[in-house]
Amino acid sequence: MTDDRDFTRQSFLGQQAEELLANVRVAIVGLGGGGSHIAQQLAHVGVGHYRLIDPDNIEASNLNRLVGASKVDVDRAIAKVEIAERTIKAIRPWADVVLAKKKWQEADHLLRDANVLFGCIDGYQQRDYLETAARRFGIPYIDIGMDVADIGNGSFAVAGQMIMTMPGGPCMRCLGFLNPDKLAREENRYGDAGINPQVVWTNGVLASLAVGAFMKLVTPWWPNDDGFTWLELDGNRQIISPSQQPEYTPRKSVCPHHGGPEGLGDPFFKLRGEAM
Repeated sequence: MTDDRDFTRQSFLGQQAEELLANVRVAIVGLGGGGSHIAQQLAHVGVGHYRLIDPDNIEASNLNRLVGASKVDVDRAIAKVEIAERTIKAIRPWADVVLAKKKWQEADHLLRDANVLFGCIDGYQQRDYLETAARRFGIPYIDIGMDVADIGNGSFAVAGQMIMTMPGGPCMRCLGFLNPDKLAREENRYGDAGINPQVVWTNGVLASLAVGAFMKLVTPWWPNDDGFTWLELDGNRQIISPSQQPEYTPRKSVCPHHGGPEGLGDPFFKLRGEAM
C-alpha cells in the first residue's frame, strides 16, 4: 500500500524527502511523554519504519503528558508501545511498526536495525549506556530530557535539553552534559518538585526540537553538520538557545570515550544511501 497523503506543504524538504522518510528506520527508546510526542510527529512527516521499545504499561500518572493515551488505556493497563503504535497507524496505517515491551538492553537487535536512535528515557546512566549502544551500531543518537528544580519562595525552574551526537564526533561526556559528579548524584535526586517531574508542554517542545534535528539529518533541505547539536530550553522564560557549555569542544574532534570501532561510522551515507 502507498501513502496517498498530500505532502506539498513540506515540499521544501527536497524532491527526494518523501522517499527518504518513507524508507528511514527509527528506534525510539521510551514511549512516555517525550517519546509519544516524537512518534506522533514522525508519523505526520511521513516516516515509514519504527522500532518502539518500552517495558511499561500506562499508569494514571502518565495521562498528564502521554500523547494518544486515554483513561480507558489506564483501566486496561495497555502497554505504552501499543499506544504509540495506535497513534502512528491512525496517521500512517501502513507503517512498519515493531514493538518491544521490554528493556532496551533486551532489544538491542532493534537498535542495530535503525538508522537513527531517539533516547527518551530517565536517568543519566541509562542515557550514557544508550549512547554507547548507538556508537557501537554506528548511528546518530538524539536525546531529550527535562528537569524541574526548586528555586525557593514556592517557585520552580523548568529546564530541558535536546542533544544530537554523531558516530565519531563528540559524545555527551565530551560535551560535559554527562560527567562523573552528575552520574554519582543521580541515585539521590531526580528533581526537587517530586520524583522525575514531567509536563506535556515541555515534553512537546523538546520532542519538536528532536524531530527538527532528525529532519535536518535525513532530508536535504539544510546542509548536514556532522558534529553535534545541543539546544537548551529555559521553560520559565520560554527561550531555546544553543548550549554555551560545549564551546571548548571542536565540532569534529575525535571522541576519547568511544575511540574504538564502536565510535566510527558513516551515518549520512547509511541514511541517504539506503533510502535512495
